[in-house]
Amino acid sequence: MSILGNILWFIFAGLWQGLSWILVGCLWCITIVGIPVGLQCFKMAGLAFLPFGKEVEYGGGVPSALANILWLIFGGVFLALEALLNGVVLCITIIGIPFGLQCFKQAKLALMPFGAEVMPRR
Repeated sequence: MSILGNILWFIFAGLWQGLSWILVGCLWCITIVGIPVGLQCFKMAGLAFLPFGKEVEYGGGVPSALANILWLIFGGVFLALEALLNGVVLCITIIGIPFGLQCFKQAKLALMPFGAEVMPRR
């Protein structure tokens, strides 16, 4: 079932959200200091492309919290708003609700990507 969900997700929302994460990651990687942030963006793009069958566990510590604060200021808000808007549009129909919920998961992740681990669903 997750394969079918991922295929439909990729068509209706995942392609655009994943490309957004890749674009932001490339912008961060232009600077030497931003390379760790860009690499995290590339990891999150993988989840944005195919989210079904995966779950996110949040953790980290003080370094992750500081990185998340800087991330919010310099790029996370825009990705979160994109995912939130996609989620609202997808939740308008009953069929789109599971996809909208994935968008809301992406929005939370866009606000706090550091310290988050993407793991296969158990």
